[in-house]
Amino acid sequence: MTSSLITVDLPDSVTLADGEGGLPVLGVSTPVATGEVYLHGAHVASWTPAGQDPVIWMSQASMFAPREPIRGGVPICWPWFGPGREPGLAPAHGFARLADFTLVGAEDADGVVTLTLRLTDADISGLPGADKWTKPFELTYTVTFGAELTLALSVRNTGSEEYSYEEALHTYLAVKDVTAVTVEGLDGARYLDKAPGGTGELFTQEGPVTFTGETDRVYRSVGTATVVDPAMARAITAAKENSANTVVWNPWTAKAAAMPDYDDAEWPTMVCVETANALDDAVTLAAGETHTMTARYAVAARV
Repeated sequence: MTSSLITVDLPDSVTLADGEGGLPVLGVSTPVATGEVYLHGAHVASWTPAGQDPVIWMSQASMFAPREPIRGGVPICWPWFGPGREPGLAPAHGFARLADFTLVGAEDADGVVTLTLRLTDADISGLPGADKWTKPFELTYTVTFGAELTLALSVRNTGSEEYSYEEALHTYLAVKDVTAVTVEGLDGARYLDKAPGGTGELFTQEGPVTFTGETDRVYRSVGTATVVDPAMARAITAAKENSANTVVWNPWTAKAAAMPDYDDAEWPTMVCVETANALDDAVTLAAGETHTMTARYAVAARV
């Protein structure tokens, strides 16, 4: 198939096909890794390094439809996170994950594939939430599939006035049993608890993060977090650059049952460890300036 959203020639290791719901999807297959990116939302839907089990989690109940978010994978939250910092912002997490991105670069370097996708303010007319955002921008999203998965979101202010925005790469990671999983690397970090019953006050993480109920925490942390999954005998590291926050999320039972695009029984098999700049750590961007936030995921055996 062909698509008007593809502006470059594809290497042999990258194919364009009709994905779920008929949405165009780019498939990557090399001796180093396999993966998928939907042009809808520039949504990374899979990444499997050679010799490993799949690392990225997708919901079996996800809706694949125009102007609907894809559940699982790596949604791009932009230009606000969750409900945003101002009243009346909708949809949740902004409009970028609802937009069709254009592929402007595709390279294969010895089995490591880099795809570059772009979205500008000229591309969002009519999208839900676009009327809430009148500031000129250019998003450039670079996805590199290899032994590591590297995601780099660059935002350029193409206007004449300064503005601020929130952002997150809302990565869903596959685990065997979240009740046995721990997240290391956040000990001592301050966090806001956004789960039901949260008071809005800041807490301090003590030891590794464990999961005993709905978890929705925004940590102030610039370091690497590691998901330790004993049932799969592996650890997934989430390193990052130019990110002030790490978000850790699992919906547990009630939240899972309330989401129409999430199967009620799926919650034990995933955890989100997100790279973000949100809330008080929103990015302020001067006219003509560019900010790049990067996330890097890697897998290692862990007994």
